[in-house]
Amino acid sequence: MQEVEVRIITNSNDIPPMEGSNVFHSRQLFCMYEQTPRIKPIMIVATNRGGTMVGHVLATLRYRWTWLPPFLYTHCRIYGEGCYDTQISDKDKEEVFGKMLATLTHAMSYRALYVEWSNLSNKLFGYRHFRTNGYFPVHWMSIHNSLHSMAPQERLSSKRINRIKAAESKGVTTVRVKNDEDLEDFVRLLNRHNRMKPVRYIPDKEFFRGLKDRDEAALFVTRYQGKTIGCSSLLFSDNDAFLWYTAFLRKRYIWLHPDLITIWHAIDYSYKNGYSHIRFMDVGLPFKRNRFREFILGFGGKPVSVYRWFRCNVGWINRVLSWLYRD
Repeated sequence: MQEVEVRIITNSNDIPPMEGSNVFHSRQLFCMYEQTPRIKPIMIVATNRGGTMVGHVLATLRYRWTWLPPFLYTHCRIYGEGCYDTQISDKDKEEVFGKMLATLTHAMSYRALYVEWSNLSNKLFGYRHFRTNGYFPVHWMSIHNSLHSMAPQERLSSKRINRIKAAESKGVTTVRVKNDEDLEDFVRLLNRHNRMKPVRYIPDKEFFRGLKDRDEAALFVTRYQGKTIGCSSLLFSDNDAFLWYTAFLRKRYIWLHPDLITIWHAIDYSYKNGYSHIRFMDVGLPFKRNRFREFILGFGGKPVSVYRWFRCNVGWINRVLSWLYRD
């Protein structure tokens, strides 16, 4: 393979024309992040000697705050391995990835407390390069539902079908976010639901405002008697739908099953709009008992064991965590 040059871009005006349909590494998403407070987008671009782009990765630097103890820190987050020239081989693709990974890791070593990579297409993709750059893998769980082989209704149990019908008969509805009032309800519930989950990062309202107006995304709110009891966001990429953010008032409205109605609507919407799969982006660690995972599997999805890679830029902490999560 030709020699590859890797550079970091932090301004959307400097991004060269890009090919590929992966929204998570697109210029459009970069621009939305650029307009969002407390997020700084970073595009890693690899080009060959002729100046042709052979790969690119979109990362975000997130500014975060914890109350106990009071602490301000930054967190670098990447979804997937990026986009690559279709003309290069799988072996060359991993080599290009390794160079971009090393460049990003070096740049973040003095700017972020830790770096997190998730949602890789293959569990072992980039394994050697992650290890070389000091990352450690944490076993995670991924779930996706196939929407092209059969209708999603056929995968539901009669009990779930009856619950959905009962909730709808009581007046529970799910609608797409189309105006500022809907958006306010969406963001308010999302923040409320995740307030006590410090690991979960929720972007500023401006990010969701940008998603609301794009064809590559859809936001929904579930309502009962004028009250918002559930919400979800979908992102569409490579003919798949990705369920990115969800929230529901499950305990307060337990008899209405807002979690069931909200998730089911996202699945049904993806199916009716012709997407091949719906992928749940975060169902958590693969504990033996995981209520949310079991709930999602009840829609007929397929569980897959994956890696999520981390690197803490405090040396001794990274060494301890690498030992604890040794594979």
